[in-house]
Amino acid sequence: MSVTSTSQMSSRSPPRVWQKVERDPSSRLHVIIVGAGLGGLGAAISILLAGHDATVLESASEIGEIGAGIQVLPNSSRILISWGLEDKMAKHATMPRYANMIGWKGNLLSRMDLHAYADALGTPFWDFHRANLHQCLLDRAIELGAKLHVKSRVETVEYARDGLTATAVLSDGRTMLADLIVGADGISSRLREVLLRKPDPPVPTGDLAYRLLINAKDMLDDPELRHFIQVPQVNYWVGPDAHAVNYVLRGGELFNMVLLVPDDMPEAAMTVDGNVEEMQALYRDWDPIISKILRLCQSVQKWKLCIRPSMERWTHESGTFTLLGDAVHATLPYLASGCGMALEDGAALGLCLSKLTNKSREQKLHALGVYEQCRKERTEKVVERGNFQQYMYHIHDGEEQRERDKRFAMFGDIDEKLLKTPEVLTQPRGGSGDDPLPWRYHGVGGWLLTYNLEKDVEDRWEQTQGEDQPRSLL
Repeated sequence: MSVTSTSQMSSRSPPRVWQKVERDPSSRLHVIIVGAGLGGLGAAISILLAGHDATVLESASEIGEIGAGIQVLPNSSRILISWGLEDKMAKHATMPRYANMIGWKGNLLSRMDLHAYADALGTPFWDFHRANLHQCLLDRAIELGAKLHVKSRVETVEYARDGLTATAVLSDGRTMLADLIVGADGISSRLREVLLRKPDPPVPTGDLAYRLLINAKDMLDDPELRHFIQVPQVNYWVGPDAHAVNYVLRGGELFNMVLLVPDDMPEAAMTVDGNVEEMQALYRDWDPIISKILRLCQSVQKWKLCIRPSMERWTHESGTFTLLGDAVHATLPYLASGCGMALEDGAALGLCLSKLTNKSREQKLHALGVYEQCRKERTEKVVERGNFQQYMYHIHDGEEQRERDKRFAMFGDIDEKLLKTPEVLTQPRGGSGDDPLPWRYHGVGGWLLTYNLEKDVEDRWEQTQGEDQPRSLL
């Protein structure tokens, strides 16, 4: 797999498209991926590019994606481009100009120049309809040779005595043998519980999301609303116990809006139909522009927002079963990074498996160990910062809110100065900063957006390389 391995990222070093590895049967794994969501399909693409075989099992009767909008940050678009998807993705993407932070009464608090950051980092901020992103991943996986099976719910995993293979046991009694099984079955993961050997439901966060799509034509007809469509931006209104997010999809055809409020759903429910009037009432006293947008809404769904706490280990001791994506580290959507972390997981797994020279337990365990080292701390930081942003966005009016708003403005000034020397934005920072607009350099941007996945895998591989360990194929 041919990849870029530079220490810095900038517009002068855009990502190269990875080329598929040709390998003989002695080192070619048969990998079963459980779940055909964004993370599962991303893993299939990366594993196929590494020269292995991939079969994707989906429990639903057809493969597709539900939901509305999704934001893809530069660290994630870098991966999509590396997978050969730039031209296809660009047809469906909107590239917002700014991320605006707005007080709940309508006062602009601060903004981030997304185009300037994209120019510095060499890869874009993209907004998609989830269905379009999913279809592009599905098409690429099939193009590379993925085999897909629907109506295939995996109930458990059994391990061979020799530790070389595992068997996926399906709910209808079928069994499927693999050298490696990858659990990518989402936030309500059955395979997480299989690995842990105990029930482990998702953890509610106390928030829910109203997700709605509005026909952009209805907004273009209104002089007060048309600018939201004509100049695509990402807008966040933050206020007591709630916030609201909106952005444009499909090149101006749709307007995506998400309202984040305290959870009042039944304990067992994850998704239910919402009441439009009830939703509108929650924002009655907010910026009047929100109420005007919400009057265009005809129907809405409510989604319970849950997270997944960290796991001590992601991989079974046999080296034949591992996890990725929301099954391991589901996060609040407040960093717009749940999808991005799943794509990074899949990319890292493929890069590690690209280095195998045989199918031994030792080589698989080494590859999966490096994969976990690359992913564990980073994904834990995303979950942690997502929880912090829940608190930061929902502060009530008062002294703490005024201090937060001062930081919005102060770090906005710092950011403007940084943009005069954009090469600084490509230099990774070790930890998170105090900027409440999280994607800027002094929030989490310094480690989230600057991430060089290929270099991380290579560095950690070299650090763990022993005399009997497999050589690199990169």
